[in-house]
Amino acid sequence: MDILNAIVALANFVFIPALAYGSTLALGALGVTLIYGILRFSNFAHGDTMAFGTMITILVTWWFQSMGISFGVLPTALLALPIGIAATGLLVLGTDKVVYQFYRRQKAAPVILVIVSMGVMFIMNGIVRFIIGPGDQRFADGERFIVRARDFKEWSGLNEGLAIKTTQGITVITAIVVVAVLFWFLNKTRTGKSMRAFSDNEDLALLSGINPERVVMVTWLIVAALATVAGVLYGLDKSFKPFTYFQLLLPIFASAVVGGLGNPLGAIGGGFVIAFSEVTITYAFKKVLGYLLPESLEPSGLVQLMSTDYKFAVSFAILIIVLLFKPTGLFKGQSV
Repeated sequence: MDILNAIVALANFVFIPALAYGSTLALGALGVTLIYGILRFSNFAHGDTMAFGTMITILVTWWFQSMGISFGVLPTALLALPIGIAATGLLVLGTDKVVYQFYRRQKAAPVILVIVSMGVMFIMNGIVRFIIGPGDQRFADGERFIVRARDFKEWSGLNEGLAIKTTQGITVITAIVVVAVLFWFLNKTRTGKSMRAFSDNEDLALLSGINPERVVMVTWLIVAALATVAGVLYGLDKSFKPFTYFQLLLPIFASAVVGGLGNPLGAIGGGFVIAFSEVTITYAFKKVLGYLLPESLEPSGLVQLMSTDYKFAVSFAILIIVLLFKPTGLFKGQSV
């Protein structure tokens, strides 16, 4: 029984939260890796693109709620999500037209585009804070739990109750669907094959008659969709705060680099490596060890390697280690 209690506690506080967080990081890292693989630069504005898409989705969600429109047991935000994706798509296409296109035509060095993207990041961050404010915004509604701890305890007779939030279930399922659709698009459609060809060899792709501006446009639209979905899922599971998305940039970039920058499969793998590392290292194992060890050996402290305040330091440490020993990442991306 004690072993089962320990497993349930680990599932509650480590496995399920890390799975949901990893799904969000994987979607975010996919957007970063597509920009790097096709447009050849690291987009530092990605976190604030997520924040913008989430903000639009929240505003539309509130509008729907004021009109009495809901999605039953599911969050109303899922109904507002397509509008958020469309608005973010217009924003990134506009930004590309006004800002990035000029530097592309000048054949500017990637580092110039990185610096430009940092400028775009600050502008987007300011716009989001100005419109919705800097504080926490909660927009989740519908049924809160798929499995309630109290019901699980009654059913199982265990001391620990398994709790699975609706938002956690939605995050994992949505991530699986989005990734499946993206890989089908990249591997099976003509446009997707053009994007892959452009990523592998730009000069050869141009000689083959591939339209580079079309590839760029489709890439930005896919990135807008990935960023908005990732941002909304994260906001539903936690809460929405503009500065949080700025901070998320580190674990998202760490996921992309650890997996292999420019490699979509690597972005997904890297997302889960970072998420499980962060959650495991910052979890206090006192309760789990209390179930597994005899009473005389029960720990008096929290048995926590790092405080949750330092969870982003975990991403940074893993990022540095990978850059030092395997700069192409775990899944063989382009060297950084």
